Amino acid sequence: MQANVALRVQKHRASLRAAGLRPVQIWVPDTRRAGFADECRRQSLVLRGDQQEVDVLDWLEVAADTEGWK
Repeated sequence: MQANVALRVQKHRASLRAAGLRPVQIWVPDTRRAGFADECRRQSLVLRGDQQEVDVLDWLEVAADTEGWK
């Protein structure tokens, strides 16, 4: 069974490579980790009232295409 799964994965990856794609590994923060939410809050509070942050958020609101979003 394992060999069958490994072969299917190998074939799938080969087809993706043949289509011009390549695998990329991305490491992201673990949102389940203790203290994650506290650190998010801390960083958000640091940016509160920051003029550059306000400017970027204003630009994003104007530039975002949210048509059809619920």
